[in-house]
Amino acid sequence: MITQFLIVTSKEDLASMNIRENLITSEIYRFSEEPYKWQDHHLLKLREIISSTERLKYFKNAQIYLGLTDSPLIFLDDLKLPDSCIDPDFLLFASRHKSETARKAFLTHVTGNWSSETVLGGEQKQLSKASAFLLRAGFLSLKKQLSLPVNAEFSEYSLDIEVTHHGPTILKKPLLFMELGSSEKEWSIKNAGRLVAMAIMETMGEYLKLKKNLQVDVGIGFGGTHYAPQFRKLIDQKNMAISFICPKYYIKNLSNEMVKLMIDNTIEKVDYFIVDWKGINSQDKHYLLALLEEFEIPIKKTKDFQ
Repeated sequence: MITQFLIVTSKEDLASMNIRENLITSEIYRFSEEPYKWQDHHLLKLREIISSTERLKYFKNAQIYLGLTDSPLIFLDDLKLPDSCIDPDFLLFASRHKSETARKAFLTHVTGNWSSETVLGGEQKQLSKASAFLLRAGFLSLKKQLSLPVNAEFSEYSLDIEVTHHGPTILKKPLLFMELGSSEKEWSIKNAGRLVAMAIMETMGEYLKLKKNLQVDVGIGFGGTHYAPQFRKLIDQKNMAISFICPKYYIKNLSNEMVKLMIDNTIEKVDYFIVDWKGINSQDKHYLLALLEEFEIPIKKTKDFQ
């Protein structure tokens, strides 16, 4: 069975265009222009891989496209697929990351809004489709790239998984953001863009590999801060994949409907609700546990896996 991936890049995003250029000029991955368009730009398709047999093994049943849009990525609410000749199974957004501290970082996360606030795109109290395996694959691929001698210059960059936030939320396709942060200076560094570009390619192969690994459990996360250190640790050190993470400051926004949406929009079967016990205050913890107990999914603390 063929799995189709679409890498989404945006002309509005400096880091995204940096990553795109690294994909197009890669000595490992060879893309060629398709005769048909997506978002009013010609699609590129992966035609050849100059690499090891291990990578080829996992890509043999995949079709990989590189797309370009004029829209800001967080506001891309219409894929316009009927106007193209593709129907991707997964979307990988090559994106910038911006923070007040401008910390140098590589990041990955899924999208969604826990409240009625939509200033960063998406719909009110709506979550994207998500794959816990794809998020795990994205994190592990960034980690692998950071470990390579060729990327030693980025040893001071942090590697983060962010909680679920911003748009888009209504695309009906599982998606993952892979980001280069966190200021215009970093967005323009060619080698940093190459690292993310190579990690995106590795993510697709790692995902196809994970699908065959029945040892990986799937969780949904609750609590903690924006960069989700406890959930990052689980993915990094345990056989755990996590899709949505609701941070501590949105726990009271959760409802039965929102928790059900977290379950339904995770394409894998959810094995556990995972709570960052120390990352939620006592009052919110009581509220959350009462809510989660309505579902027939075991509740675990992050420390239960350590």
